[in-house]
Amino acid sequence: MVLCGLPGSYFPTVRTFWEWLGPDKIVHSIMFAALSFSIIIGYRKEYLEEDKSYRVKLQWITLVISILYGGLTEILQYYVFVNRYGSVYDFCADVIGCILGVFIFKIIFRKKMIKK
Repeated sequence: MVLCGLPGSYFPTVRTFWEWLGPDKIVHSIMFAALSFSIIIGYRKEYLEEDKSYRVKLQWITLVISILYGGLTEILQYYVFVNRYGSVYDFCADVIGCILGVFIFKIIFRKKMIKK
């Protein structure tokens, strides 16, 4: 939340539609991939020991929590934080990062699930 609340003058501005894939969106994606990965890593033991339906449930719970947090940060940037501007493109980058974090977790722990 601290990084999302820093004044906008600390970061480069986007001037055209095609620049939305710039460093700002990559940072958003990385931050939220780390967030969703961190959330689901807390459930690692249950994730590996329970059945497939429980794993899917944990993935959805992780995605919902991290996506809602991304939405909250964009709303706060728009209404509360000084020199910050909430953006739909930033939120899209947040969502992509959240999905990426869960996907990375699945890749890392796939071998352990196969052994089971």
